[in-house]
Amino acid sequence: MAKRKVEDGKKAKETVKKPKVEDIILPPVVSSSVRPKIQKKWTNKQRVLVFSSRGITFRARHLMNDLRTTMPHAKPETKMDRKDKLHVINEICEMKNCNKCIYFEGKKNQDLYMWLSNCPSGPSAKFLVENLHTMMELKMTGNCLKGSRPLLSFDTAFDEAPQWKLLKELFIQIFGTPNCHPKSQPFFDHVLSFSIMDNRIWFRNYQILEEDGALTEIGPRFVMNPIRIFEGSFHGRTLYQNPHYVSPNEHRRKLRQIVASKYINRVDAKKSLEVRRPKESYRLDPTDDVFTTIRPEDARPAEEKADSLRNS
Repeated sequence: MAKRKVEDGKKAKETVKKPKVEDIILPPVVSSSVRPKIQKKWTNKQRVLVFSSRGITFRARHLMNDLRTTMPHAKPETKMDRKDKLHVINEICEMKNCNKCIYFEGKKNQDLYMWLSNCPSGPSAKFLVENLHTMMELKMTGNCLKGSRPLLSFDTAFDEAPQWKLLKELFIQIFGTPNCHPKSQPFFDHVLSFSIMDNRIWFRNYQILEEDGALTEIGPRFVMNPIRIFEGSFHGRTLYQNPHYVSPNEHRRKLRQIVASKYINRVDAKKSLEVRRPKESYRLDPTDDVFTTIRPEDARPAEEKADSLRNS
């Protein structure tokens, strides 16, 4: 009897069919207040950890918050101590169940560096953030719905060199919102633009106004100056090093030298003028005064001076 019951149970399990997963068809017009149904076909589970180190400026903190709001698949984390080494970030990403990372590192309360990494295997890239303007600072007219998916637009120069191809794939995996993400909206209403100019990557965010392709800028906007691309995550062999990169310290030193050179040139000009200035306006011949005689009118003031000195 026991064997028959076991066999009957197996047959009953085999006869039970699993419900089929049906695609959710969305209406052409979706209100922003209506929460969309969650798709069960969420296969691309990219999660990006966005956080920073201690000592960043207020503008860098606002940029970090802007990226978190535009990326629904991003996760926050508390600030990391600057004394900790960068390879600790791989462990933090593992604890947060994230496979991508955007890390902001501030130095000297004025320089901002941004790391983009594929955790934990790599590669990773380090950038210097320049010409930073946040979303609230510029007061732009554009606006997009929170959680909507972006369209990624890349310059044709990204297909010319291998380092740009690698960075393009890294940008796609980090900034691209996965399809059917639970926290994302099921439509596109803004464009993230990446363009290369002057050996730098220019980041812009535009809102799609109409179907004809009219755009307006939302923000944030910044320029990424690539420094190095590493084979691993925050460490490893250097795959690419930018030969055109000039560190902020070197740039400030050159500016100080330009200011100091003006003072040095002025001092040198004064010294050269004193060296070139003649002691006599022209050469005098001592024999020219042989035949000059002193008139009586000219001799009287000299005699009066001598008398005054004697009397005193």
